Amino acid sequence: MHIHILGICGTFMGSMAVLAKELGHHVTGSDANVYPPMSTQLEAQGIQLTQGYDPAQLDPAPDLVVIGNAMSRGNPAVEYVLNKGLPYVSGPQWLAEHVLRGRWVLAVAGTHGKTTTSSMLAWVLEHAGMSPGFLIGGVPQNFSVSARLGATPFFVIEADEYDSAFFDKRSKFVHYGPRTAILNNLEFDHADIFPDLPAIERQFHHLVRTIPSEGLVIHPTTEPALQRVIAMGCWTPVQTTGTGGQWQAKLLSEDGSAFEVLFEGVVQGVVEWDMTGQHNVANALATLAAARHVGVVPALGVEALSAFKSVKRRMEKVAEVRGITIYDDFAHHPTAIATTLDGLRKRIGDAPLIAIIEPRSNSMKLGAHRDGLPESVADADQVIWYAPANLGWDLAATAALCKVPSIVSDSLEGIIERVKSQAQPGTHVVIMSNGGFGGLHGKLAEALQ
Repeated sequence: MHIHILGICGTFMGSMAVLAKELGHHVTGSDANVYPPMSTQLEAQGIQLTQGYDPAQLDPAPDLVVIGNAMSRGNPAVEYVLNKGLPYVSGPQWLAEHVLRGRWVLAVAGTHGKTTTSSMLAWVLEHAGMSPGFLIGGVPQNFSVSARLGATPFFVIEADEYDSAFFDKRSKFVHYGPRTAILNNLEFDHADIFPDLPAIERQFHHLVRTIPSEGLVIHPTTEPALQRVIAMGCWTPVQTTGTGGQWQAKLLSEDGSAFEVLFEGVVQGVVEWDMTGQHNVANALATLAAARHVGVVPALGVEALSAFKSVKRRMEKVAEVRGITIYDDFAHHPTAIATTLDGLRKRIGDAPLIAIIEPRSNSMKLGAHRDGLPESVADADQVIWYAPANLGWDLAATAALCKVPSIVSDSLEGIIERVKSQAQPGTHVVIMSNGGFGGLHGKLAEALQ
């Protein structure tokens, strides 16, 4: 079957393309912005990519068009599909029908940490010899691909609350039918499609409604929004993590790089890994709970986590030039920015820390998070905010509220000059964006040479 994917370079759609190819389909796709790591992964898989949405790419007609949720009415390719009556489907629905049906799905949902936690969970199952399938919205470094079918019924999926397609406004995750579900955390996000937090809580409850009574729901004790979701009705056993929960961690190092794991008060082992931050300790506890549900004893899970290598673009060290370390991080929400910087600060002590932040997500562009941004960067020594031309709110006014020195730049050249003038050997530079940021990471490393 020839499947053509519109919006193929999105993290979900690109991973779905890999699975379709593994199932033996002829897969092609197009996107407005083709950039790594997804573009390079797809090309390595032999998937032909087209830049842009000229309807000519749909002639001759494919057997099926999978339409990504970034596509909207008015897009020339979408209009062609509808006018010609070509068969089409959303990505989540295709995945549910052709990959997930009949499998034991382990879903990881939440505002933050989905990619990292699903990568951890896939790796723990792999380490235990369970050869799981997975679809992850990033490239886990333990696997070097973002998706595979796997050799057993177990399938780990990053379960996103974003909508499925222009013709299906339900959250992606309601299609997946998990038996094991991690609800990591829940805050307001995706301001382009959700009016408020209760609207997102309602979608999370739709997910909870789909989990069988023989399944398991895992969530931290510290998230009021998730407690409200469970209070709406839950027909599934629940395990909790964190303070007062069944799964707890005792930190052995302040930065979270070593901690003891306890289940129902009994020590299960010690995780020592390259990760930092309380958020990753919380991710680890949820991972161990989910893995135990499918038969992985916690001691084996702890051993696996100690060999976990994180995910590309999640505090990934991308360069070290003249003693200056550059990291690439996906953080695009104040909480994620704050926890990431806190973890790094605890690891590097008093070393200089420069944060470069691009407010690129839809919620950021709409200004939904601007009140939380000044506080989120408190652990940095200085912040450079990038103001793209289409930002619809006053970033300079937000920067002025920061307690650490902050400037706004409207060009990559300006950012690079600023870092060159400030960074000394021993400085750590974190570049935070959920996009390619114009290749800033490589350009900065080159300029610092």
